[in-house]
Amino acid sequence: MGTFVISRKENGLIKFEFNSRRGKTIFTSQSYKTKQDCEKDILFLKERIINTAFLKFKTPAGKFFFKLIYKDHIHGISRKFTTERLLSKGLDEMKNNFAESEILDFSEEIFFD
Repeated sequence: MGTFVISRKENGLIKFEFNSRRGKTIFTSQSYKTKQDCEKDILFLKERIINTAFLKFKTPAGKFFFKLIYKDHIHGISRKFTTERLLSKGLDEMKNNFAESEILDFSEEIFFD
């Protein structure tokens, strides 16, 4: 099972990453103004992942990536993969584990010594 990791960017906005069961980042979301908006989008996508489009791209340097799109809205972009096979494995991970994955919130950055 994968994991959603919510965190705060340097500019103060919130994002989430979808990580594989091995902890490798597969997908990074758009930016959100509030943690609540981020959580709403995670739940929205979890319910609709079956009907979501994954548009594949190739960079000029030969790397592969995809954008997650639902009803003409881009929700985020994948990491860059070195081969099409790795891209396919990343997509399979998204399709098979996205809906059941847990959410971890690191947006508050409260850690104790």
